[in-house]
Amino acid sequence: MMESIELFFRTLFIYFFILMVMRLMGKREIGKLSVFDLVVSIMIADLAVISIENGDQPMIQGILPIVTLMVTQIALSYLSLKNQTVRHLVDGKPAVLIEDGKIREKEMARNRYNLDDLMAQLREKNIDNIADVEFAILETSGKLSVFPKEEKKAVSKEDLFPPERIQSSKLPVYLIIEGQVQEKGLRRIGRSRRWLEQEVRRQGYRGVEEIFLAIMDNQGHLLLDGRDEVEEGSSKDR
Repeated sequence: MMESIELFFRTLFIYFFILMVMRLMGKREIGKLSVFDLVVSIMIADLAVISIENGDQPMIQGILPIVTLMVTQIALSYLSLKNQTVRHLVDGKPAVLIEDGKIREKEMARNRYNLDDLMAQLREKNIDNIADVEFAILETSGKLSVFPKEEKKAVSKEDLFPPERIQSSKLPVYLIIEGQVQEKGLRRIGRSRRWLEQEVRRQGYRGVEEIFLAIMDNQGHLLLDGRDEVEEGSSKDR
């Protein structure tokens, strides 16, 4: 009887403890399970079961490994926010599997992604012909993002233009990430760092270090998103 009561309270404690741990680790665990997130979640689940089953061991022996995983996850998540290299090491990089209606076989092989998987996900998005796809990108979460060619997209009133005005889709180009100029992006659009700095100042910022994210969209428009502290300071000035 005493063992059953102890098992009941151990299970109840572990339940609320794991709930607190998952909340501390952030909503990202639920909204986006990367490979790293999945490994941590599985390990925490296994450790929780061991803590419940091994009633003869002190509770601290089951809690300490879970706390260690939680601290590691939070630390790496913080480093990923601050460092793009760490982010790529932990979460990986998105992979373009289809470009301009053609399959990129090397990317498929590198990600161990077979043709049956690709076609199944395309069918789920009501696409039965690879030639109709402008870009298909395998995200770090395993989700396939598909961008149909302009002429294959669903028509709306805004899309009713003459055929000669139809343009091919292009992926947005990242020019600034967290205050760091992306030289590769500038080369893609044929622009210089000086041009970028002038555009940043023209939109009211003092320099690229005040920009959290800058993107050149497929229409050639430069979109800037300032850092929170810069935006808050501007609001107070007004």
